Amino acid sequence: MRSRKLMLGALLCAAVVAVYGSPAHSADKLFKNGLLGQKQNRETRRQSRRRVQRVVYYPQSAALPLNTAPQGFKALFNGKDTAGWHGMPHFNPDQLAALSDADRAAKLEEWNASVKEHWKVEDGAVINDGHGAYLTTDDSFRDYELMIEYKTVALADSGIYLKNTPQVQIWDHTEEAKFKLDADKGSGGLWNNSKGAPGKNPSKLMDKPFGEWNKFRIRQIGARTTVWMNGEKVVDNAIMENYWDKERKISLRPTGQIQLQTHGGEIQWRNIFIKEYTPAQALSILAAEREDGYQSIFNSKDLTGWGGPKENYEVIDGSIRCKEGKGGVLHTEKKYANFKVSVQFKVPAGGNNGLALRYPGKGNAAFDGMTELQVLDSEHEKYAKLDARQYHGSAYGMTAAQRGYLRDAGEWNYQEVTVVGSTILVELNGNIILNTDLSKITDYMHKNEDPKVDTHPGKNLTEGYFGFAGHNDAVQFRDIMIKELD
Repeated sequence: MRSRKLMLGALLCAAVVAVYGSPAHSADKLFKNGLLGQKQNRETRRQSRRRVQRVVYYPQSAALPLNTAPQGFKALFNGKDTAGWHGMPHFNPDQLAALSDADRAAKLEEWNASVKEHWKVEDGAVINDGHGAYLTTDDSFRDYELMIEYKTVALADSGIYLKNTPQVQIWDHTEEAKFKLDADKGSGGLWNNSKGAPGKNPSKLMDKPFGEWNKFRIRQIGARTTVWMNGEKVVDNAIMENYWDKERKISLRPTGQIQLQTHGGEIQWRNIFIKEYTPAQALSILAAEREDGYQSIFNSKDLTGWGGPKENYEVIDGSIRCKEGKGGVLHTEKKYANFKVSVQFKVPAGGNNGLALRYPGKGNAAFDGMTELQVLDSEHEKYAKLDARQYHGSAYGMTAAQRGYLRDAGEWNYQEVTVVGSTILVELNGNIILNTDLSKITDYMHKNEDPKVDTHPGKNLTEGYFGFAGHNDAVQFRDIMIKELD
């Protein structure tokens, strides 16, 4: 029987690799490597989603020795000591980054001393006594899947910080004093999300009795976070909010470390493994998780259904590409009012284009249309001195998007844009980078000499075409989907 289980486990692990493939302590080193290391139809999408979900159950504990990573993953804990980890309590990573080298080194020395005092390794588990600094990975991660097991005691309260941010919650779900905090809902939720936000509480109570090992699988693409607990999905592709931004306007940091929190009682951890996703793998997961109701507006073969200067664009490898040295607004033949658009794009080094929202069919998309959302290789040196409202994802000249979430030039990005009334929400690679209401914008980058003349008269349009505003660079777009909203 055991040999059959081992064979089944090996086959399943091999299937995982076939789907996803293999994964692509001085204070200064810790800091550098860690905190600063920063056309599918509906049925096809459903099949893709099932394909992604099928790989979430790995029988590693039945098939492999303790703390041995399955194929495609690597072990973060070796079962013998805390090599690859250091100490760091609940501490704002941006504040740590702002410290001088000397002050930062002193903090790390203090926190590492705390690890020696309050953490130990026994029988292949790393154990904390309920006190001290959190065990923190030396390395930082961007898009990944984490496997981890834990066992705790009554009245304990713990969690897993992702990208140095709290947290996937671990409760004593029987402690009545904390029912007012939703402890009775169980572990696995993104408890530090705002009240009512998706994922704040788990969808199902899946905690095992005290003394038994619990298993988490946590997938995080950008801020999009999915949690499986003991084989059941309890958080479904929810945005993990940035706890350190009290107004919750700044997205989760692009990269960060994993921290094992502890307070209130002993907790043990083991079988800690991680798989880092390539940009292409992360993009595929985001596309598979796209909600139902989208319709393709590009057939991947030609420009049927599109208008404007079609001679300035070409279809290459299933994508629309602006011809080098050409431009103008290529737009849909149909107008849209409120909608969501999903698109994958790739910019060459120094590339510049834009998404034309509610374009009237003539004129400048940034001024005569609702807006032009920038598509730009923002980190190229030639753009170092731009106004903040000109970088990628920004409503051109009106409101700035957050930076740091764009893939390198030549890599495909995944972006969703939601347009409702005068509001625009932009999500790039799983991170919300813009959430604005253009009706409230009065300070423009470009100003008319006559203050009575609105620089952006098109921002008040209630419908228009969707399109691409080319600016001479060979920017590409593919998998272009729209969902009309009421």
